[in-house]
Amino acid sequence: MNNSLLEQINKEKLPNHVAIIMDGNGRWAKKNGKERTFGHKSALGSVRSSIEACRKLGIKYLTLYAFSSENWNRPRLEVNVLMTLLSSAIKDEINDLHKNGIRLNVIGDFSKLPSKAQKDLTKAMDLTKDNTGCILTLALSYGSKEELLNAFKSIAIQYKNGVISDNDFNEELVHKNLYTHDLPMVDLMIRTSGETRISNFLLWQIAYAELYFTDVLWPDFNEEEFYKAILNFQNRERRFGKISEQLTN
Repeated sequence: MNNSLLEQINKEKLPNHVAIIMDGNGRWAKKNGKERTFGHKSALGSVRSSIEACRKLGIKYLTLYAFSSENWNRPRLEVNVLMTLLSSAIKDEINDLHKNGIRLNVIGDFSKLPSKAQKDLTKAMDLTKDNTGCILTLALSYGSKEELLNAFKSIAIQYKNGVISDNDFNEELVHKNLYTHDLPMVDLMIRTSGETRISNFLLWQIAYAELYFTDVLWPDFNEEEFYKAILNFQNRERRFGKISEQLTN
């Protein structure tokens, strides 16, 4: 790894919350003459690298798009392999995560996951629930439109039951009813593999995020690539609707 990249990063100007669309496992496998499932198995190293980069920099929140609600439509064999990999990865990695003070979190329709995956994830989340380091969130069986729809349904029920009134309707109310109610808004969203779509990921939460797209396929995304994304983020001017002159006054 090129340590000079890490040295160039201004630790006073870091994103608080980084979200990643981990894309390109299948293409990486095909490029290497392997089955798609080989790409998924080879992706764990990039997850480790991203977690380690966050730990070194002191980035508090990392959210990974691990399995979308649309991914259930993939071939049954591939879905089964992914779910098996999920359980084995949690078992293999959870002790190191816990040792490093990382708290595991999950967002999405948890009930759709296989019972074994639910059990392994619940056990891992319980083990790490008091950790105060980086919060690692896995988006599993997750779709942002579904999340928003569920939030609006919940708000409608609260209104119907008199729990909230007209005066309570604001952005904070929506935020409180999202899967990510205990997470801050995303500052930097990274997508690998050269695709430039959001793919139904955190649509509300990335309203003012900086978007970073790289041609690097996910299994090749290492610490150095993560630092490149951070440096790119730091070279942007985040105005939040204001003009440049207002930011300097």
